[in-house]
Amino acid sequence: MMISVLIADDDTDDIELFCEAIQEIDPAIKCIRTENGLEVFQFLASANELPKLIFLDINMPRMNGWECLSKLKGDEMYSHIPIIMSSTSNSEKDGSVAINMGAMCFFTKPFHYDELLNILSLLVLNSDNNLNEAISEFNKFNSRKIIFKPINQL
Repeated sequence: MMISVLIADDDTDDIELFCEAIQEIDPAIKCIRTENGLEVFQFLASANELPKLIFLDINMPRMNGWECLSKLKGDEMYSHIPIIMSSTSNSEKDGSVAINMGAMCFFTKPFHYDELLNILSLLVLNSDNNLNEAISEFNKFNSRKIIFKPINQL
């Protein structure tokens, strides 16, 4: 079974780095690229298999990350897919809003590839189990925090 993750981001450089990191984590994971929320739904409507995770940038044209998150969580076909929000903003308010809207977690986009690789490794490799523990450990040792709601509270 092919595992895939979907990223929606209007910054092509960010998408390239993201998919490069995903391939480094596990070459068997397919990275699906979309540039806005409308493309997310176009992909999902035609997909044979749904992605394991969806990563949404907040600021995108046509349908932003907030609108896409709300629509995904409101659709029973897609509401079970874990959503991870990201932004260049490091606003804790954005993180709280994302969690309250149903996102699994929120992180501020890192400036360095190694940081992105660490965050994505943590999220992709632990999304099925031990995510609370993994994020808590990450947050203890990193100045860049991942905002999350413990899974037992979802």
